[in-house]
Amino acid sequence: MKTSFVWLVPAGFLILVNSLFVRAQGPVPPQTPAAQERRLKNLQQLTFGGQNAEAYFSYDGTKIIFQSTRPPFECDQIFSMNVDGGEVKLLNSGKGRTTCGFFFPDGRRILYASTHWAGDACPPAPDRSQGYVWPIYPSYEIFSANLDGSGLKSLTKNPGYDAEGTISPDGKKIVFTSMRSGDLDIYTMNADGGGGRRLTTEKGYDGGPFFSWDGKSIVYRGYHPKTKDELKEYAALLKQNLIKPSRAEIHMMSAHGANKRQITNNGAANWAPFLHPNNRQIIFSSNLHDAERRSFSLFMINVDGTGLERITYGARFDSFPMLSRDGKKLVFASTRNGKEPREFNIFIADWAQ
Repeated sequence: MKTSFVWLVPAGFLILVNSLFVRAQGPVPPQTPAAQERRLKNLQQLTFGGQNAEAYFSYDGTKIIFQSTRPPFECDQIFSMNVDGGEVKLLNSGKGRTTCGFFFPDGRRILYASTHWAGDACPPAPDRSQGYVWPIYPSYEIFSANLDGSGLKSLTKNPGYDAEGTISPDGKKIVFTSMRSGDLDIYTMNADGGGGRRLTTEKGYDGGPFFSWDGKSIVYRGYHPKTKDELKEYAALLKQNLIKPSRAEIHMMSAHGANKRQITNNGAANWAPFLHPNNRQIIFSSNLHDAERRSFSLFMINVDGTGLERITYGARFDSFPMLSRDGKKLVFASTRNGKEPREFNIFIADWAQ
């Protein structure tokens, strides 16, 4: 999420996308210089080199958990660091591929998905003879662990994909994406892995869910094929544990799965939504501004679908935005300042209202 490609990372993966040919169907904010990033003050780069993404604040705002591919690892592992970029620590075993790290609110345990049950090696890249596709590794399961990696506990054990997990602010519920019912849907479960409940049932991919900071709502992305050809292609790819993530819209629902509503309707790839602590706005990543769909910037929109505002400019890829609980800090991943073609790093900024 370098000829004609873009970094597109659908909540859990750092994936090289070769082409996204989708036309926007809504208004596109005008291009302006990077100096117009008026919402971002005191921007600081926290990582330098490698592929770093999915950086999320701890509940108290003092730590950041993130995934990174860096030497000696060949695929993503889970790390933590202070909000100033110091004290970087590996949190998992370094085996398999991991994704979607998140802190429990009490700061004592972490959540992440991993393929290590299927072997120590990184899982193979998908066959792209069918075009750009994203792998839905069936070996992904969700785990919790202590901050030092000890006390590892399996929270899921299913033959299909379980990943993209995040935690409610009270620490009682985990929301995640699973293929346990044959389609990619959003579920919740208790913090100990019990009490699973399916929240979405529409045909297609629903994923990347986050609770609002008050725990009352869930924001997520969804691709719901409509035409006969779209449905046929989606079903055929899913049988191979693949999807084409070239389109998605932002959606919301209550924490119990009620009152589902679509927020965006622009036909682009809209990803990584996160609710502002005021519960009135959503910040997300999209390529809606780029006619060739090769770059991603951050946008913000009201929960009623009005007030679209572009937040970042200039980088090939800005994504995974998260606002701190007090709404004063924004953390996100970006290719800006990268010295290598496939480098992207974690940035933090003061958020200007």
